[in-house]
Amino acid sequence: MPPSTETPIAHTDPVNAKILAVSEDRISGFVRDPFGEIAKLSGVDVETVMERIRIMLRAGTIRRVRQTLMATNLAEGALVAWQVPNEKLEAAFEFMFNDDPFSGHIVIRSADPATQGASYRLWTTVKVPQGYSVGKHCELLARIVGSGHFRVMPANRIFALGVGHVRRKSIEPGSKSDELAEIKDTAKVELSDLDWRVLTALKRELTADEVGRDLWSDRAKEAGVSLETFYEVAESLNKRGVIGRFSTFLEHVKPLQTGDRVTRFNALFHWAVPKGREIEAGQQVGRFRILTHCYWREGGQEFRNVNIMAVAHGTEKETILAHKRAIDEHLESVGIPVQYTNVFWGGRSEIKPSEISPIAYREWCVKMGVDPETMRE
Repeated sequence: MPPSTETPIAHTDPVNAKILAVSEDRISGFVRDPFGEIAKLSGVDVETVMERIRIMLRAGTIRRVRQTLMATNLAEGALVAWQVPNEKLEAAFEFMFNDDPFSGHIVIRSADPATQGASYRLWTTVKVPQGYSVGKHCELLARIVGSGHFRVMPANRIFALGVGHVRRKSIEPGSKSDELAEIKDTAKVELSDLDWRVLTALKRELTADEVGRDLWSDRAKEAGVSLETFYEVAESLNKRGVIGRFSTFLEHVKPLQTGDRVTRFNALFHWAVPKGREIEAGQQVGRFRILTHCYWREGGQEFRNVNIMAVAHGTEKETILAHKRAIDEHLESVGIPVQYTNVFWGGRSEIKPSEISPIAYREWCVKMGVDPETMRE
């Protein structure tokens, strides 16, 4: 069904912008009536909220609507930087995007050629189910795509995780919360078969036709449980910290039907702070509202021992750099020395939810001609 010509599909439309400012990343955890909650927080009536989200989803302004998970607490994961010969770079990108369900964000990045680590052009997030090895998975991928070397960087702690591209458009450099960023642990939570059945149904993307108040009834049937049991399990999972947020994800990389772009640049910021001060630094950096992600990850000698990484998006490169300068100045003002810092700029990128099902992982290994048992930790 083509989008209505009478209903604006642009993310900049005033009504859409009010909805998206909430629906991108402000509905935390599991909610029985997420569209009702979006309506309440945005001040837009619920029927209009649902109509606009359906229209934007069909038009491609919104690329997916789904309940997200805290996958870092459910699966083994890491940010991985890959050295790939230039002539193999595009093919490697295509394989990670189309043929590896366990690679999520896939980005070709660049830095000044003199920068240590600039030869690592391909950056991906990788998640594998509990019990399996990220390192072995990456070794298999390296053989397939012809990567000479890769660096695996698990998250030790998380300090910021949200999207909010529409809301962030108006954020001034230096804007930050009054409180230190919350520290999110990455300890793993073990799930029962019932938990996995509910979780699998819960996380599947919505079609435009599924956007409605009675959202979870069909998902409960899919999981083979009553609606009340579905709610009980989902709310239990929420208490155990494995539910992320209910979110509408904007297409923020490619041009929209309107010709607009939500963002034009994405930057991966690197900081090296003294050992022992990673959590303190992460809590300070994670306060800045422009950031969509902020983690403590160990970059190793390949990246001059950086240990705090963060991501910011924007339409103007100079504005992103102004945000970076504000963070640098703040770290200096609170007495946290920065031993090294840099920016890796994103070029071509694709984003998809990483699969975390053990069943799906075993099936993929067989498809790749690998015994799943050899991929265990």
